[in-house]
This record gives sequence, structure tokens and C-alpha cells, in this order.
Amino acid sequence: MDDQITLGILAIVLGTLVGVVLFVPFVAISYRRRGGLSLGRSLLWAAALVYFLAIWTYTLLPLPDPDAIRCVGTNLDPLALVDDVRTAVGRLDNPWLDPLTLQLLLNVLLFVPLGFFLRVLGGRGILTALLVGFGLSAFIETTQLTGVWGLYPCAYRVFDVDDMLTNTTGAVVGSILSLVVPRRHRGMPQAPDADQPRPVTRGRRVIAMLCDVLGITLAVSVVGTATQLWLQFVVGDRQAVLDGQIADALSSIVPPIAWLVVILVTGRSVGDLAVQLRYRGGPLPAPLARVLRWAGGVSGWVLLGYLPGWGQLGALLIAGVSIVLVFTTARGRGLPGILSGMRLEDAREDGAVQGEGVSPARPGTPAPPRRGSRHPD
Repeated sequence: MDDQITLGILAIVLGTLVGVVLFVPFVAISYRRRGGLSLGRSLLWAAALVYFLAIWTYTLLPLPDPDAIRCVGTNLDPLALVDDVRTAVGRLDNPWLDPLTLQLLLNVLLFVPLGFFLRVLGGRGILTALLVGFGLSAFIETTQLTGVWGLYPCAYRVFDVDDMLTNTTGAVVGSILSLVVPRRHRGMPQAPDADQPRPVTRGRRVIAMLCDVLGITLAVSVVGTATQLWLQFVVGDRQAVLDGQIADALSSIVPPIAWLVVILVTGRSVGDLAVQLRYRGGPLPAPLARVLRWAGGVSGWVLLGYLPGWGQLGALLIAGVSIVLVFTTARGRGLPGILSGMRLEDAREDGAVQGEGVSPARPGTPAPPRRGSRHPD
């Protein structure tokens, strides 16, 4: 039981880490495909991510000690499960409590979410659930049969065709059960009004800031890791790797500069691009205004935090002020809007007027949703 709890925690931790990496692309796709981001659908995608990692952890982990493995055989008889059920029925008054029956039921239940997610999130039906369920189960069983593709000298878990049959059945059952979800909530089709302006809310601005924080944090990690690998395997300077100063310097400078380039070219940060926001207008020349918009954003905090002395304290102070200003300034324009003098608007607006309203819709197009209208989920 302790091992199962540990594997469950591992799946949640890994799912969280992968979710952090995929968060910005997910937000960007949601705003372009459906016009916005809904809490319910975001939680469903997060659950699917944890589920797929749970499949991996529960079926392949923990990896055994190579010196302590015991080679096992295979079951290639697809009707062996029938014999197992007959044995369970004849052994107990309640065959549902027999370990053989429970194992079969658990194998079915394990793949029910797969069929559900394939239909609700992917818009795919029973045939796809059957093929994907069978293919995924076959991959898992083959991985076990080959000793994790040659990592071990022999199979340490039984290759069982009955598992493939029950897993596939579970995926089909999940696809059938997902029919209770209304058709309009299945898949991720292009919403007809996805390109129409939406109200600029403070929640949307917070999501943009979160995308910038996660994006620049990942960029710092990537640049630092890539620098260390380059020094180790290309330059061959092990002392520089151990010292870490070069990696620290590049990882502290390159990501904020990259954010500056993106803002100078597009007028928007990575977070703004993800949630379809932009800063525009103002009394200053556009290049200067964009530099000030960058300085007042997340990348400005990061760069300030690397300065010696009071740099980190200053970065924390400015970050706190920025968060407060998001909730106290018009449309959440925050510190970037104050420093640059620009207004914040939906990037899909065409000739938007200054203020809280959105621009008039083009002839022949539906009017944008009113403030407070719900985004598609």
C-alpha cells in the first residue's frame, strides 16, 4: 500500500512539473481556439495529464534492482481470464471479492479515463478509444516483456494478453460513458467567435503575468543547463562547470534580454501574446514605451533581482507593487501601463477606442460578448 501511495504522489508531482512546462502553450492555444480559458476545462486537462503519468508510474515503476530481479513467464492465452473468472466463481460465495476478479476489474477501470478523455478532450469516438487503448496497453506489456527494452536481461513482470483485452475494454467503456457529456463540450473545435474581442479582466492580466513568470523561469533553467552542458561536453572545462559563474551570468541575462526583444518586435510580452492582450497608444515614442513596458514587467523584476546588494529586496518590492497595481488600476494595466503611458486592450480589437469599452464590430460579424459574459469552456 505504501508503494501505491508513493507512486500516486509521484504521478501528481510529475504531472505538476509537466503542467508547468505546458501551461503557456495551453493558454495560448485556448485563447486562439476557444477565445478564452475556462477553469473547468483547465482542470480536466490537468486531470488527464496526471492520469497519463499515473499510467506510466503504476505500470512500469518502481524499477527493480537489477541484481534482485526474478525472471517471469508470459500468458499468451486470451481465454485465460475466462478460467480465472470461473475459478473465482467456484471458490467464494462472493466472486467479486476474489483477487483474480478484482485484478480483472481494476485492469478495466484503469483505462476507463482514457476513453473518457479521448472523447471529451480530443473529440474522438469508440473506434479511436479501442485502437489507442489496445496500442497503449500493448506498448506497456511489450515494455515489460523486453525488460524495459533491454534495460534488464529478462522480463520482471508478466506479459499478459488478458491485460491487453481488459485494458482495451476499459477504454471502450470510458468512451461510451463520456456520451453523457453534451456534444458542445466535447473536443476542442474552433469557436465561431474566437477571434472577437473579449473584456480585459484583471484575472486575464494575472494569467498573463503567470505565463511570463513561468516562461522566464523555464528559460533561466534551460539557458543555465545548456551552458553547463556546453562547457562540459564541448569546451571540456570542468572547472567552469563546477564554478557555475558562466552559467549563472548567462541565465540571468539572456532570458530578460529575450523578453525585451520580443516586446520590441511585437509590442507584447510572452504572457500578453498567450492571452491576446497588448499595450498601445500613449504619449511616448513606441520604442521607448516598449522598453518601459518591459522594465515594468516580470523580466524587469528578474533582472533587478540579480543585481548585488539590495537588488533582490528591490525586485520583491517591485513585484509586490506590480501585483497590487494589477487590481487597482484601470483594466489591470499595472506598472507596465503606468511607466509606458500605454493603455491595455484586447489584441483582437480593431481600432479600439480608449477606455473600458471595446471597438465596434466589423460589419457582418457578431458583436463581442458583453462584460461578464462567460467564455466557452
